[in-house]
Amino acid sequence: MTRLRRERGVVRGSSRRCWNWVNLRCMDTWVLRQSMDIREIQKILPHRFPFLLVDRIVETETNTRIVGIKNVSINEWFFQGHFPNEPIMPGVLILEALAQVGAVLVLKEFKAEGKIALFTGMEDVKFRRKVVPGDVLRLEVEVDRVRPPFGRYKTKALVEGAVAAEALMKFMVEVEPKKS
Repeated sequence: MTRLRRERGVVRGSSRRCWNWVNLRCMDTWVLRQSMDIREIQKILPHRFPFLLVDRIVETETNTRIVGIKNVSINEWFFQGHFPNEPIMPGVLILEALAQVGAVLVLKEFKAEGKIALFTGMEDVKFRRKVVPGDVLRLEVEVDRVRPPFGRYKTKALVEGAVAAEALMKFMVEVEPKKS
């Protein structure tokens, strides 16, 4: 069942304001094909090499969805020990990459840049396929619910259209402590 809410907005391409019924799961109806390279991602996320696991953002849908890319290379640090004769990207790092893409969405779209998005939990985690060197990991994140400073999103990691991992992730945006 779709929940609707009346919201005031601007008609796209005009300065005229109007009232519209807006689907809460899809706050805006257009997709912004806004890509971000690694330098722009580093301005938003505090992660750095070797733990920055997002190479670029290829698509965002305002306040609801984001898609990132991770190019998996044999030169990645974790392949030295996981596993030397059959390199496989660890599942926890796939989940971390998904969380980082979600953090880009949350921190940028919800005007929380300069803060940190933290894990608070994960549910329904499933690994469906190996991720190996040479794969391009497509990281899709869709906001499920937000009640500041908490929220959750549905995530999927895909390789060549096949789901490699999926999870429902919960997060919290860092809250500044009260000064006494």
